[in-house]
Amino acid sequence: MIKFIVHASGSAGNLYQVISGDHSLIIDPGVPIRRIKQFLNFRLNSVSGALISHSHGDHSKAVHSLAKFGVNCWMTLPTALALEFQGHRLCFIEPLRQFRIGDFSVVAFNTQHDCPGSVGFLISNGDDRLLFATDTFYLKNRFANLNIVAIECNYSEETMTPGLHPVRLKRLYKSHFSLKNVKKFIAANDMSQVREIHLIHMSQANADPGYFQDEIEKLTGKPTITHM
Repeated sequence: MIKFIVHASGSAGNLYQVISGDHSLIIDPGVPIRRIKQFLNFRLNSVSGALISHSHGDHSKAVHSLAKFGVNCWMTLPTALALEFQGHRLCFIEPLRQFRIGDFSVVAFNTQHDCPGSVGFLISNGDDRLLFATDTFYLKNRFANLNIVAIECNYSEETMTPGLHPVRLKRLYKSHFSLKNVKKFIAANDMSQVREIHLIHMSQANADPGYFQDEIEKLTGKPTITHM
């Protein structure tokens, strides 16, 4: 069984962990390496690899430090170029081509963000399937047989801060998942086997965790956990 842990989520920094037995992956190491070591109880040797969804600092801050500690870091070519990341710890991702990291099989898929090479991940240990998607304003792909869904739910029109600057508003609409679009995504996918939904990367200013949780639980009937 896969266990999904949110250590940090949001524009101040992200860190997610996927655990299966004695093995784990980390996703989007966007906090300082000292915090990562603390979150993982100083057991970096238990990490089979790190997945980087895109190059923005709140998702990639610690990649160079992780490489120095011997952790392989998986990312697309545009992400590696943007981060100026190279060396034998760099592993390239090609969207829609399956690859393995220890006990995990992973397929990356393109996301829609203002950052070249951004991707989400479908992760399996052979028993469970986890969908991870953040920093995208919609998803083109459809998924089946999911057990855990971790998806950005950044804002909603009902909870948005009034009077946002038009430039910020335009970026929000074209780079982040709204509650409305998360609902559309859920309605378009088979959620029958899902046992938990994680709403991640919420905006501190434009989200209401309790409201978002209620809306998704009413729609799906699935336990929903919110993270800011």
